[in-house]
Amino acid sequence: MPPLSVFGITNDGLNLAVNLLILCLVVIWLATVYWTYADARRRMLDPMLIGCATAASLFPFVGTVVYMIVRPPEFLEDVRERELEMQAAEARLHSAGYRLCPHCDAEIERDFVRCPSCLRKLKEPCVSCSRPLEPAWRVCPFCEADVAPPAPARRPKRRRPVAAEPATTAGERAAKPPVTEAPAGRPAAASEAPPNS
Repeated sequence: MPPLSVFGITNDGLNLAVNLLILCLVVIWLATVYWTYADARRRMLDPMLIGCATAASLFPFVGTVVYMIVRPPEFLEDVRERELEMQAAEARLHSAGYRLCPHCDAEIERDFVRCPSCLRKLKEPCVSCSRPLEPAWRVCPFCEADVAPPAPARRPKRRRPVAAEPATTAGERAAKPPVTEAPAGRPAAASEAPPNS
């Protein structure tokens, strides 16, 4: 039985080299399919996305290149580790008594009423002992005074528009004498002439 020839090659040595090259390409293609599946499992939680990435890699070499472009940048394990480190750092800061201003992220202490950096009000002081109170407290834990509930935000009242005086020209204002207040018992005069002496 004659050996299988690819592309109509009749030379046995050249045919063997082409067959080995095709075998290597198929092995590399299958390895990229497996690598895409394994990498997608480490980077994604959704099984549907993992299946789509693996199906895309079935297109020889192109699917794997496209997956490498659109894949998530981090492994799930790295994301979890970073979140745990952040939670641990926050717990250390909280246990050490460090707090941050919610407005400017400056370092504040537990008993600050105002932020020294941005000057925003952080807590309300107790009306009895002036110590800072948490917003959820109903009674001051230091002096046992009742805490008034926060007043609802009041809207400013609208002012009524004042009726505008009719427009006057500069000549009319000059011709109109100024009105002055008269002392008690005397009628107001439009203009008093100075006494002649």
